[in-house]
Amino acid sequence: MLDFERSLWEKGLVVAGVDEAGRGPLAGPVVACAVILPPFTEPFLKGDSKKLPQKEREEAYEHIKKIAIAIGTAVVDSTVIDRLNILNATKLAMERALEDLKTKFDVVISDYVKLEKFNCIPLVKGDERSLSCACASVVAKVLRDRIMEHYHTRFPGFNFHKNKGYPTPDHLRALRELKPTPIHRKSFLPLRQLELYAYSRSA
Repeated sequence: MLDFERSLWEKGLVVAGVDEAGRGPLAGPVVACAVILPPFTEPFLKGDSKKLPQKEREEAYEHIKKIAIAIGTAVVDSTVIDRLNILNATKLAMERALEDLKTKFDVVISDYVKLEKFNCIPLVKGDERSLSCACASVVAKVLRDRIMEHYHTRFPGFNFHKNKGYPTPDHLRALRELKPTPIHRKSFLPLRQLELYAYSRSA
């Protein structure tokens, strides 16, 4: 996981890894995180960081907070996602997370998304191939999960504490039985289909 960072660190460059959580859900924000690690940090994450069990992910999150030189975060809500589309909203969240670092960096490693405003290396499966990117993925995932757990207290019928806004069977069933919440992404296909269905029944 350090092939890319190591070659950059050896040149004396400061590397920021950036990733997001929440591109696929039907509800809630997209959350991005940027992380700058100390040069030559030894790997402590393996595989797809988003698939870590919750306990391990929380432990990794606390470790990252302790060792990182800087961490930047950003949250872009569903209204912006509907206005910009999910790709552009993701880019916006990543850019804001990098700006939130408030620390100078030379190179950005992202999980596939190309950020034109920065000297960016977009890696396919970046959160599996770059430790900096993997750390950003962990922090973004933990923060977004906590946001969705908070939304569960406001909209308990949708079980956001379990499905985190993803289109699980129980979430889709709740959408059919209840009205969409203000945090639902109205531009996403299941929500558009639901709106069309409601319109056809009222016509």
